[in-house]
Amino acid sequence: MTTFEWRGPFTNLEVNALHADAFDHRPFDDDWQAQLDRHSLGWVTARASGDLVGFVNVVWDGLLHAFIQDTAVAGRAQRQGIGVRLIAMARENAQAAGCEWLHVDFDDHLRAFYFDACGFTPTNAGLIQLKGE
Repeated sequence: MTTFEWRGPFTNLEVNALHADAFDHRPFDDDWQAQLDRHSLGWVTARASGDLVGFVNVVWDGLLHAFIQDTAVAGRAQRQGIGVRLIAMARENAQAAGCEWLHVDFDDHLRAFYFDACGFTPTNAGLIQLKGE
């Protein structure tokens, strides 16, 4: 059974390991606690048998706009609805905090997940790549 919690407890080690697994990169030594304390409205954790198997960060502008960041589900737990539930809880709590908009950007292979499974709609957006200029 997977349990979900808004602002659920986690360790930096857990999130760094999950992020590396979900995004297929080496584990970093990021201070997630400090980042979330400074920038986040909240986050959602998903645990199965005590292990962190899902995580999403909800950053915000302090007013009306919330932004989905770092949606991560462990490889062994993917395709079980965990990501959809993470986003649903993020949406519910952003709305409860008074946000009027929930934004997300993502790679093309995740279109069906965000548009079909999670209910986002396509919009116009712009992007400038700053790294490598």
